[in-house]
Amino acid sequence: MSTTAELLKGAAELFPDEVVTQAHVRHLELPRGAGRFALITLDNGLDHTKPTTFGPQSLANVNAAIDQVEKEAADGSVVGVGITGKPFIFAVGADLKGVELLKRHQDALAIGTGGHDVFKRLSGLAVPTFAYYNGAAMGGGVEIGLHCTYRTVSKALPAFSLPEVFLGLVPGWGGCVLLPNLIGADRAVRVIIENSLNQNRQLKGAQVFELGIADALFEGADFLEQSLGWTASVLTGDVEVVRDEIDRGAAWDAAVARGRAVADGKVHGAAPAAYRALDIIDAARNGDRQQGFDAEDRALADLIMGGELRSGIYAFNLVQKRAKRPAGAPDKKLARPVTKVGVVGAGLMASQLALLFARRLEVPVVLTDIDQARIDKGVAYVHDEIDKLLLKGRVNQDKANRLKGLVTGHLDKAAAFGDADFVIEAVFEEMGVKQQVFAEVEAVVPEHAVLATNTSSLSVTEMASKLKHPERVVGFHFFNPVAILPLLEIVRAERTDDASLATAFAVAKSLKKTAVLVKDAPAFVVNRILTRFMGEIQNVIDEGTPVEAAERAVEPLGLPMSPLVLLELVGPAIGLHVSETLHGAFPDRFTVSPNLAAVVKAGKRGFYVYDSGKPELDPEVAALLRQGTAVLTEEQVRDRVLDAVAQEIGLMLDEGVVAEAQDIDLCLITGAGWPFHLGGITPYLDREGVSERVTGKKFLAPGVASVPA
Repeated sequence: MSTTAELLKGAAELFPDEVVTQAHVRHLELPRGAGRFALITLDNGLDHTKPTTFGPQSLANVNAAIDQVEKEAADGSVVGVGITGKPFIFAVGADLKGVELLKRHQDALAIGTGGHDVFKRLSGLAVPTFAYYNGAAMGGGVEIGLHCTYRTVSKALPAFSLPEVFLGLVPGWGGCVLLPNLIGADRAVRVIIENSLNQNRQLKGAQVFELGIADALFEGADFLEQSLGWTASVLTGDVEVVRDEIDRGAAWDAAVARGRAVADGKVHGAAPAAYRALDIIDAARNGDRQQGFDAEDRALADLIMGGELRSGIYAFNLVQKRAKRPAGAPDKKLARPVTKVGVVGAGLMASQLALLFARRLEVPVVLTDIDQARIDKGVAYVHDEIDKLLLKGRVNQDKANRLKGLVTGHLDKAAAFGDADFVIEAVFEEMGVKQQVFAEVEAVVPEHAVLATNTSSLSVTEMASKLKHPERVVGFHFFNPVAILPLLEIVRAERTDDASLATAFAVAKSLKKTAVLVKDAPAFVVNRILTRFMGEIQNVIDEGTPVEAAERAVEPLGLPMSPLVLLELVGPAIGLHVSETLHGAFPDRFTVSPNLAAVVKAGKRGFYVYDSGKPELDPEVAALLRQGTAVLTEEQVRDRVLDAVAQEIGLMLDEGVVAEAQDIDLCLITGAGWPFHLGGITPYLDREGVSERVTGKKFLAPGVASVPA
């Protein structure tokens, strides 16, 4: 028994619940008399909704298949070996469920060496090897193909990536070493670092070919047939594959430097994975594959035993699993059908909502407002956005015409909403205005219609309190930009009934949003935490800490943007309004910054100007600031901010604002772009000791987003 087989057998014992991938070998005669060919098909026996992965037993099966074809290649009974996947799926990499279970560095090391030992055998066969990327390929799925001599890719391939850095790992089965040596360091940095850190951006089949990862691109319908025909041409010498010369000098240096700049811009040194990957890419220029593979093994093992990966897997599970089964949601059978949607308001937010409802639900959507000019402007915005989708090829002409026909406006609420099943208001954030709107809507809608509010901080219970049927009112809080941020906070008011709530969750699912059930508490989840976070930053600035130092203090969190840049995106006036609402609810913890009030009063859009291309404190804002004399160090600022956030999360969990700490992390990841590699916020607070310092306990059980004890 080989060492690899022993290694994989030991690893398989640690992971008894693996969904095992088989590696079926079949033989066929290539066209044009090119010879007998061995084709390995990766298949876990399940449909495309359960993608093929590589756990230890799966790797052992691939290893056994290579044992067979190695003998056939050596004795001349095959002229080449190919590898492909089941319909729609090539392979999506290591099985993360197994990685989560690992407790020892040596077991983590075995994962890396096991994958390398199996995959590198493909490049050592006595005949050329071919990877046929027929469907989704990620991580180890991409890497097994990189060990082959040639690669083809399907035009229909929807997703291709090396997402490891996004999760807190490095491509550890050859990706960091082989990819830069195939397509050049700069393109490899784009795939391994840049795409990963841009919310795990995926490549399509044509891009895989354009980057030079694949040598040929074929239509999806007869992809395998075309690939085998091309393989025959390569083996007979009719087709010669020519690849670009790789610059291993200045261009390689520049690529690694660019990668470090991208990583600094995204994670500010707070997460090690990107930097470990770049070190391996940097060293890979010498062409010593084994040295590079050994470095990948070490990095993989170190990162598997570190907190970042566990947080990354935790975040991945939240977004992929918990998001699909929202905690506390009523039985979906109670949901009522929605065949027409009403939107009260025709401003930017209302218009974005109208576009989203029309695109996802494909039902009539009607806007109302206080005058025809506003309505016309709102409808025109939606129609213009549909035209942009048409220009980008996201919809065809028929679909564009149909969508435009669905979105209309009407001044008379009775005519607009008389047959609507779901009406959402997106008017000015003032209780009296919203109560009046709901009273007008309730008078004209059918008895079964759900009334939803997009309020960001006001009490939904109070909003519904004057209605005859408050039980049909739900909070339906979207995040800006509506088309991009997945989160939808669904708020159950004191009298909301199960049918209305179930309908809200069903609509959220149709909108392809991540719905989280939240209690009707001031500012719900994201805005409450962000306002406490921002409030503490503003407090230390008001007390005397320089703006730049206060901003730098939270860089180790690796947030997508600094607090004051975020404030600019939200709008200082909205930030001030939410802080006033929360100050009214919790005056001992939420302050209203006089400096922020002065910035809003002066009509400033933010604290910064960008004349040099970088954010610099606006001299006019600097002149408005009135600061005390208490100057804190960056560490003191960070401690104060994190202590405040931990306190607020502890109180929110005590109040039952959400079911569990996991829901807070899901909200911050999907609604505020909080770093995936931190797992949101609670794993970070646990890891840094802040949770216990402030609340006396950790937010998460051991092993949930950390190495199991």
